[in-house]
Amino acid sequence: MNGKKTSGQKLLGFLGANSVPIMFIIIIAFCIPVVGFSPTFLLNEIVTRLSRNAFLILSLLIPIMAGMGLNFGMTLGAMAAEIALIFVTDWQIWGIPGMVLAMILSVPLSALLGLLCGKILNAAKGREMITSYIISFFMNGMYQLVVLYMMGSIIPILHNNIKLPRGYGVRSSVDLTHIRKCLDNLLAVNVAGVRIPLLTILIIAAMCLVIVWFRRTKLGQDMRAVGQDMEVARAAGIDVERTRLISIVISTVLAGIGMVIYLQNMGDMATYSSHSQIGMFCIAALLVGGASVDKASIGNVFLGVILFHTMFILAPSAGAKITGNEVIGEYFRVFVSYGVITIALVMYETKKRREKAGIGQQLAAAQKEGDK
Repeated sequence: MNGKKTSGQKLLGFLGANSVPIMFIIIIAFCIPVVGFSPTFLLNEIVTRLSRNAFLILSLLIPIMAGMGLNFGMTLGAMAAEIALIFVTDWQIWGIPGMVLAMILSVPLSALLGLLCGKILNAAKGREMITSYIISFFMNGMYQLVVLYMMGSIIPILHNNIKLPRGYGVRSSVDLTHIRKCLDNLLAVNVAGVRIPLLTILIIAAMCLVIVWFRRTKLGQDMRAVGQDMEVARAAGIDVERTRLISIVISTVLAGIGMVIYLQNMGDMATYSSHSQIGMFCIAALLVGGASVDKASIGNVFLGVILFHTMFILAPSAGAKITGNEVIGEYFRVFVSYGVITIALVMYETKKRREKAGIGQQLAAAQKEGDK
């Protein structure tokens, strides 16, 4: 009987820990037959979105390891990448050289923004997620000031096709046709009608190996110690503030590189809005993969991308088929992306309170035993 009870508890624990991925699997299983997409089309779309988004989402893992939660400040790295791509487009450096130059240009700017963000987050311990979210709003205003007023007037922009008709400021859309899919097409292979951007996948795989290696380094071990308990880590001689700062800088730099990969796949850049939702969607995808505020793995990244973006592919068509109105599918996508974050945060907080209550009960029981 005890064995059966233990098995049941394990099953309930598994279902509770993976409720969000299971919910998405059910939604997708319902939508696939309703929509009626061919397997080849669906696989092509999933592979495209996996290669487009995975690097960006991987950039979120380092701050989680350091106990800083979900880094909404990754948007700062995305802004740095967009500024770099504006310059590269203006200088008319195309293809792989242009993409590599954009990555190189984004690194110092991302690092500077990450340093600023990290210093603020060190002053807001325990409230890192909401603070990084507000920082991204503030920096969006600064970004728009630079791009809308300073570029072309103070910062030289050579070509008029990038500038607004008034002579300064960048147009709402920057054409990246000459960079479009330059990385994805370099080593693309076709397997049973599914186009696989092999070089992009290899770069993502290399990033995964770097993260696995990084966790085993002294700095990685320090970050894990800080993530588990800052006071214990400080007592062990770890510079907590510096370690947390480095984690945010690394995350922001990786987000900048990931944004270049993302935009070369898109082939077009919405100057004032490309970055605005990128943090929200990346975090939602990570949470859909079964990650939490204090624990995330590489497996969560890939499972999240597949489930979250499969739902994104299916929802509009499923909404149109069921209700006759495709707009409902679009609303459903937005509702789910925000709803997933809300559910995951509520579940995390509930779990945290239960653990604290359990520890309190254990301490009270131990105290009673001691009194006897």
